[in-house]
Amino acid sequence: QVQLVESGGGLVQAGDSLRLSCAASGRTFSSYGLGWFRQAPGKEREFVAGIKWSAGSAYYAGSVKGRFTISRDDTKKALYLQMNSLKPEDTAVYYCAAGGPLAVDRRYEYDYWGQGTQVTVSS
Repeated sequence: QVQLVESGGGLVQAGDSLRLSCAASGRTFSSYGLGWFRQAPGKEREFVAGIKWSAGSAYYAGSVKGRFTISRDDTKKALYLQMNSLKPEDTAVYYCAAGGPLAVDRRYEYDYWGQGTQVTVSS
């Protein structure tokens, strides 16, 4: 069982940066694949970035590749998403998620979800 709590969202201008954090509870954090998803109003929840267990390979949606960086610190049971060069289309509620060790970009691969943090990018 894992509980996830996101933080770091806010209102920024286009071109700014934000760093999202996700604090986790659970004894086997390092064995989970972790991911960030986002959901904009009226749209489906979509994959943003994922990182396999034990700081393995990272994966990104094409729309954020080169601008966002996912990282994890298993000693702190934390997941991060560094977001640079933000665009208005990045506006959404961002969710962190935990799943199987090899979880990548499909929602069904993730079993645990946080409550989300709002990111709003103004033009």
